[in-house]
Amino acid sequence: MSDNLSRRRFLGLAGAATTAALAGCAVSTNEETDEPGDSDFQLGSPDDTEDIDRASVSGERFAEVFREARDAVVQVRVRTATSGGSGTGWVVDDGHIVTNEHVVEGAQRVFVRFRSSGWIEADIVGTDVYSDLAVLSVEDQPDATEPLALRTTDPAVGTEVLAIGNPFGLSGSVSSGIVSGVNRTLPAPNNFSIPDAIQTDAPVNPGNSGGPLVNLDGDVVGVINSGGGDNIGFAISGALVDRIVPALVEDGEYSHPYLGIRLDEVTPALAQANGLDVARGIYVHEVVSGTPAEGVLEGSTGSETVYDQRVPTGGDVIKRMDGTLISTQQALSSFLALETSPGQEIDIEIIRDGERRTVQLTIGERPVP
Repeated sequence: MSDNLSRRRFLGLAGAATTAALAGCAVSTNEETDEPGDSDFQLGSPDDTEDIDRASVSGERFAEVFREARDAVVQVRVRTATSGGSGTGWVVDDGHIVTNEHVVEGAQRVFVRFRSSGWIEADIVGTDVYSDLAVLSVEDQPDATEPLALRTTDPAVGTEVLAIGNPFGLSGSVSSGIVSGVNRTLPAPNNFSIPDAIQTDAPVNPGNSGGPLVNLDGDVVGVINSGGGDNIGFAISGALVDRIVPALVEDGEYSHPYLGIRLDEVTPALAQANGLDVARGIYVHEVVSGTPAEGVLEGSTGSETVYDQRVPTGGDVIKRMDGTLISTQQALSSFLALETSPGQEIDIEIIRDGERRTVQLTIGERPVP
């Protein structure tokens, strides 16, 4: 996310919003007596005290996690041929920093700044547009910097998390929230997607991109990617980061698995048209010519009208891959991204012409965008 809003403009807007909020407050008075009635809210009640104590404990824990992580979080600034941009990054090991690919896209020069340093020029080690991840390297990393640990399993929904970064260029910022959902899908180039993403209600804004989303143990559960609206932000999961970043460090690029099929989820209408007992699974609508799926999977051969809508018929329905239940497109994308690699052969359990069968398919490599 580029920092296209000036600090002065942002602070002005924030101040105006605060004034408007205060102006909207209503004050209730009791003209008959200064004494509270039996039904009035009593300050200092046990429940109120417990809420204050819990908030205080949470605030102290948030501050502790932030203090432990902040030396490993950097500001990122880039210069392109025509403009500049900014974002956030974090230290994953000695000398390497993780950020978003879209932060450094088209960069001619990249600079990073640690909490205890000035601006340091960084090199781009590798980028991957399909996961929106990039790795930078720096030679002079401050001695106080300790890499952040990466959690490679999805956090439970409801887990408290902190988003650390530089929204609108405001360095060293932190916001809190919870994990609102897991296994989300984010858009990627060429109609592909980023699977296994984490949804959070921790506020994220332009400038947070590439920063860490950490749990209260200080572990990175995801790399902040985008904000989608009020109380909705997304992060690339630690599991996907763990697969891709080592390849970017080693080779500068990452090869994504590829089947070569276009899919639909099985709806009640599609299930009825294709004689399926249960409306669950992934329907193969089309097999792309010259891809690994050609000659192994079969796409639609016709269509029927069901519930006043035209639905495809005749294609395979995918039920399992290497024994893993595949009931949604998100599940299929996550399985391919986290469990397979190009050149690997997998078993695919399908329903074809009303019968279950298993076919073998060798995973290919996704085309360059």
